[in-house]
Amino acid sequence: MNNKIKYIARTGYAAKGTVYALTGILAFGAAVGLGGSSEGKLGVLKFLQNQPFGNVLLGILGLGLLCYAFWRFFQGIKDPEDIGDDGKAIGKRIGFFFSGLIYLGLGAYSIYQIFRPTGTNQSGQGSMLPTDYLDYLFYTVASGMVIKAVFQLVKVYKGNFLEKFHLDSLSNINTRDTIKWLGYAGMVARAIVIGIVSYFFFRAADTANTEDIKGTSDAFSFLRQNSEGPWLMGVVALGLICYGAYMFIMAKYRQFDD
Repeated sequence: MNNKIKYIARTGYAAKGTVYALTGILAFGAAVGLGGSSEGKLGVLKFLQNQPFGNVLLGILGLGLLCYAFWRFFQGIKDPEDIGDDGKAIGKRIGFFFSGLIYLGLGAYSIYQIFRPTGTNQSGQGSMLPTDYLDYLFYTVASGMVIKAVFQLVKVYKGNFLEKFHLDSLSNINTRDTIKWLGYAGMVARAIVIGIVSYFFFRAADTANTEDIKGTSDAFSFLRQNSEGPWLMGVVALGLICYGAYMFIMAKYRQFDD
C-alpha cells in the first residue's frame, strides 16, 4: 500500500480520536458539574471554534476528518488489505463506505463553519426529508445502527480488533495491555451510545416525525434522566475518552496488510 495512503489513514484516525476524546471530556464535565457540554460531535466543533485560533483548530480537524473519510472510501472501494468479496466482506466494505459518508459530512461541516457568514440562522430549519417514506427510512437507519452496535460488541467479545496491531511484534507489555483495555472500554461505550441513538430512530419511525430524531447529545441526556444518570453518563463519557485514546493508538500502532 502506498505510504501516502497510510499517512492519510493515520491522520484520519487521529482526527476521529480527537472528536471522540473531546466528546467524552465535555460530556464527563457536564456529568460531574464542571461546566462541560453533552452536545455530541457537533458540540465539539462549536467548542473548538470558540477557542483561541478556533477556526484554525476547526480547519485542521476538518481536514483530518476528510482524510478519515477518504481512507474509509478507499477501504470500501479499493479493498487495499484484501478483505475479499464474499458476503461478509462485502457487508464490511459497505460499512466502510457509509462510515466514510458520515465523516465526509462531519469534515465538510467543520470547514463550512469556518466560512459560514456570521449571523446565519441555523435554528428553526424545516425538514428536507420527504414525509411519505420517513418511517421506512428511519427503520432502515435504526436497524443499521443496531447492527453496528451489535457488531461492536461482537468485536469486543472476539477480540479480533486487536489483530490490526500485530501485538506479538510489540515488545513493551504495557503498550500491549494499554491497547487492549482502551479498545475494550471504548468499543463498549460506543456501542451503548449507538444503541441509544438507534432507539430514538425507532421511535421516530413510529411517528414518522423528524423531531424525534436524536443524536449523541440526546443519548447523553437520555442517560442523565435515569436515577443513576450522572454516574451512568460519566462512565459512558469515560468510555468515549478511552475510545478516542484508542483511535490515537490506532494512528500510531495500527499495521496495514499490503
